[in-house]
Parts: sequence; structure tokens; C-alpha cells
Amino acid sequence: QVQLIESGGGLVQAGGSLRLSCAASGRTVSGYTICWFRQAPGKERELVAAIRRSGGSTYYADSVKGRFTMSRDNAKNTVYLQMNSLKPEDTAVYYCAVSRQAMIVPNAMDYWGKGTLVTVSS
Repeated sequence: QVQLIESGGGLVQAGGSLRLSCAASGRTVSGYTICWFRQAPGKERELVAAIRRSGGSTYYADSVKGRFTMSRDNAKNTVYLQMNSLKPEDTAVYYCAVSRQAMIVPNAMDYWGKGTLVTVSS
């Protein structure tokens, strides 16, 4: 079992920054694919960023490329999402999830956190 706890969400003005953290416990997640998803009200959950277990390559959704950076600290068993130049359309609940597979789709995730709310005001 892996427990994931997200933190760092909050209210920020457009153009501002936030850093989300996802602390894992139960098992080390260094060998997992790790993803950040988000879900805005009335919308489907979408993948924001990921670090694949195979090779450690990163993926970013086009909507966040150049603004968001995902990183991991294996010593702390923690993953981060640095979000800069935030826009109102980034408003969503952000979830951390991990998978034993290399696929980065919601159905492939084995464990999910409960999410942290990010609200970007215009």
C-alpha cells in the first residue's frame, strides 16, 4: 500500500506561483510512474505532468508546458509540482497518483491522493 498526501494548494492571483507537494508513505515511489492530475468543476480529470518509471522521462500537458515543472526527491519520497505564471483556467483540484506501469492515464494508476485545491483569481 502507498499513501499519498498532497499539500501546497491555495488561493493565488493570476501570474502567481504555487508549489504542490506529494508525500508518499508505505513504500518508496522511486520505481513508480508518478503523475499529477487535475480536475476542474464540471470537467474530466486531466493529466498535468508525469515522471515515467522507465527512464524517468517527463511529460507535460501542452496547457502547462513552460509554466509547470515536476520534480522528485527520492530521499524524502516526495514529488513536487512547481506552478508558475498561473492562470484562472488552472483552477482545479490537483491529485497525485502513482502506477507500477509506464502508462500515464487515470485507469493505470494504482494509488491516488485526496487532492489539494488550487484557485487562481483573475
